[in-house]
Amino acid sequence: MVRRSVLFAPGDKPELMRKAAESDADVVVFDLEDAVAPADKRAAREAVREVLDGVESECEVCVRVNPIGISAAADLEAVLAGPRPDSVMLPKTEGAEDVRTIDRLLEEHGADLPVLSLIESAPGVLRADDIAAADATDALLFGAEDLAADIGATRTSEGTEVLYARERTVIAASAAGVDAIDIVYTDYTDADGLREETTFAAGLGYDGKMAIHPDQVPVINDAFTPADEDVEWAERVLDARDRTDAGVFEVDGEMIDAPLIAQAERIVERARQAE
Repeated sequence: MVRRSVLFAPGDKPELMRKAAESDADVVVFDLEDAVAPADKRAAREAVREVLDGVESECEVCVRVNPIGISAAADLEAVLAGPRPDSVMLPKTEGAEDVRTIDRLLEEHGADLPVLSLIESAPGVLRADDIAAADATDALLFGAEDLAADIGATRTSEGTEVLYARERTVIAASAAGVDAIDIVYTDYTDADGLREETTFAAGLGYDGKMAIHPDQVPVINDAFTPADEDVEWAERVLDARDRTDAGVFEVDGEMIDAPLIAQAERIVERARQAE
């Protein structure tokens, strides 16, 4: 399952949820947490359930519930009463126990759904490896805005104040073999800035990026889809590997060893998933 673009839509806005489901996003998230005012939570649960009942989309449909200890249980009780989403996103994940708790709540409703664990606090960053390794976790997502607020950092355009946490998250995800999804780019009118940041995230090893507007989706998808020339290089590398017993060999004048073979395999797999 490819998760290049993860597009959020407010859970109390049925028209925006349906529009998001019609976009080219790989994952659409119906948001019951930050996008919904406390007084509107009950109505939002009903709206999400109604949209799930009628939505027809080829993308992964996910619901972001509220954190454990707030109203995650009530969210799941309402949402799982009808047609079910493909996955559940857990915000403010601070340890593997949070993942196990949401998984237990899902089991109580007879639901076996992957959990997308959102790391956005200091405890979550420090326990990222345990969260990623939890059985139900299928992806780690990094939330920079909430983390900055939690630790008292000032957000900058360079992002150096959250770079350590951003890197720790992607490393933990890679070690556990789950997807890593990068931060939101908040200025949805700045396509060039989004492209630059998404390219940087891909270079860090992220598999995808969160989006808050449908216009961000094509830019994100493009940045996480290997270019044709990269795919052609990777295919030549793998073809040469299959025709030799040598540990090191030459392709296009370049010496190829195990790390470059792994890179070629990753490129070919990403291209296959993006088809």
